This record gives sequence, C-alpha cells and structure tokens, in this order.
Amino acid sequence: MQFASEIKSKLPTAGTTIFSIMSALAAKHNALNLAQGFPNFPVSEKLISLVNAQMKAGANQYAPMQGVQLLRERIAEKMHNRYNISYHSETEITITAGGTQAIFTAIQAVIRDGDEVIIFDPAYDSYAPAVTLAGGVTIHYDLMAPDYKIDWQAVKKLITQRTRLIIINTPHNPSGTILTVDDLQQLEALISHSNILVLSDEVYEHIIFDGHMHQSVCAFPALAERSFVVYSFGKTYHATGWKLGYVLAPEALTTEFRRIHQFNVFSVNTPMQYALADYMQDAGNYELLPPFYQEKRDKFVSFLQGSRFKIMPCSGSYFQLLDYSNITDEKDTEYAKQLTIEKGIASIPVSVFYQRKIDNKVLRFCFAKDDETLQRAAEKLLSV
Repeated sequence: MQFASEIKSKLPTAGTTIFSIMSALAAKHNALNLAQGFPNFPVSEKLISLVNAQMKAGANQYAPMQGVQLLRERIAEKMHNRYNISYHSETEITITAGGTQAIFTAIQAVIRDGDEVIIFDPAYDSYAPAVTLAGGVTIHYDLMAPDYKIDWQAVKKLITQRTRLIIINTPHNPSGTILTVDDLQQLEALISHSNILVLSDEVYEHIIFDGHMHQSVCAFPALAERSFVVYSFGKTYHATGWKLGYVLAPEALTTEFRRIHQFNVFSVNTPMQYALADYMQDAGNYELLPPFYQEKRDKFVSFLQGSRFKIMPCSGSYFQLLDYSNITDEKDTEYAKQLTIEKGIASIPVSVFYQRKIDNKVLRFCFAKDDETLQRAAEKLLSV
C-alpha cells in the first residue's frame, strides 16, 4: 500500500464537493435538502412511457458516438425555431452524458499547457478543475453581490496573448442572474480580433423569468462561430439523474470535441435519446418551463415574507439567494451547516463558488421542489 501513497495528485487541492457534503449532512440530520440542484417532483409520465417503449422495442445497444440522428435533427429544428440559426445535425451537434461532461470535453479539446481561461466567479465548480487537468491556467474574475454584473472593460484587462477561452454561464448558477444583449455584444467586440474561443454554459436556458428572453451566444453569429454551447435535457425535463445533454459548435470545433468525446464516453443512453426525440416534437414541453418555475420562485419568496433574510433578485435558474448579513456575521460555510443541523434546512454557501472564497453572507437555496417542501423550508427559515 506504500506505493499508492506516493502517487502525485493531479488535483491536490480538490476534496469532496460541497454538494456531497451538504447533502450528506442533510441526510444525517433529516433536514430538508435545498442544497443540491435537483427537482423533487416527478418526470413526465409521457416521457417515461416513451423511454419504456423504446427499451421494449429493442433500442438498448450502443448509440452512434455523436448521438442518435433523429434527436440531433430535433435539436437543429429547435435552434432554428428559437434563435434563427442553423446547426448541421451531422457535423455540429453532439449528444453528451450531461452538461458537465460536455464542459469537460470541450475544455480538453482546445486547452493546452499554459493556455489561459477566464472564469467568472462564483462559478460552477467543474470549470476550474477541467482547465487544470488540461494543463491550462484559470484567470478568475470576481462577480460581486448583489447584482453580480460583469464589467467588460475590467475583463479586457485580464486578456493576454495566452488567453484561449472565456467561459460564460447564463442563466447563472449560483446567482440567478442573466446575461443581456449588451453583455453579449460587449463580449463579441472584446474578442472579435483574437483567436479566443467561448464556452457558453446554457443549461438553464428555459428557466428564465419576468418576461426576459434567454440570450444565447447562438443568436450572435460572430460568437456562435467560435463557441461551444452546452445544454441539459436533465435540467429541462426534471430528470437530472439521466445525465443527458448536448453541445453545439461549428464543424471545426465539433471535430476536436468528438476526438475527446469518443474516448471519455463514446456514446450515451440509447433508449432515452430516441424517447427525447419523440418528446421534443411538442415544443410546448419546454415553453411551459418559464411560468412553471417562476411560480415556484414566487411561492418560495412569498412564503419567506417577514423573515430576517434579505431576498436577492433571481432572473433565471432554479436557485434563490438569501442574504443573512442582518442575522449573523458567521462565515457562510459555518452558517450553512448550522442551519442544517439546528433548523433542519440545507443550503449551499456561495463563497465555495469563488477561488478566493469571498464571503458576502449569502446562501443558495434550490426551489425546484414541490409546494409542500417549499412551505416547510420557509417555515424553518422564518424561525431563525
């Protein structure tokens, strides 16, 4: 066993993720788990029936490496209808084992030793490790509460000759903010005369509120031609455990993506791909999501009226940030544990999404829950 102890870790500072820690703590103390981002309501019976039918029909062997053709065609139709942009189903769309695998694979495809990648913190925790494993260097730009707004002129100062990739995320996890047309136009201008690529994490594409429209890089041709764009069936159809997503990119980038994809996954769940292709024929399956989740957000917020927490703006995703600075000066990592143990309600401290562990006294709560759970969670928070 001594030999194993001498192995040098590629991620020496990486430990157990905060999501696993808080979920385990919630289970131990029988707390409501609003920490990890997953719905607690059922997947569509129709979609489950379609999967079952495909299994019974024999669609149980390997799918093509790039994904089932019919599903890729459905995705191409969707992108044309929503963003008026054409992606070729054969050469520019790849089905992946969830959004995280798509992100990891895109980074491995284009980042080499010493390449710099700009990341906006607070950021989804898979970005930076993927860059490190590719030999790249993460350059962190800190978004600050309460608006988490990007100053693109400040970003410009971070760009060097080694900058290879900028990762954006809209709607944003964990802040719930969204990028605007102006944001994407500024990004477009910033990199127009460079070889910088973009990785756009848009897994919460359909979960957007208050009449806002999702602004995808796909709708900006000068960005689309240099971007990987990542989406998630799991987020869209309340089935995070299925781990199915897809990535769009121009042919040259897709070619590089698939060179990696074929060796770290090869292909993904066959019957689910065929079932999703059938399910996507009804566009209303995803058009209903914004009002559905806005109602969840609004109910959770209404249940919290009168609490000591400050409710922060949420324009997209299914996460609500609560500022507890009027309650205690305790570190957010410790206060999140305290609420879980003493009040029976689990959340995620936002400082863990920052490289510099910036503590704005803010916790993230997932409101993708049934009304009873949201009511019970709010009652626990009102008791603080």
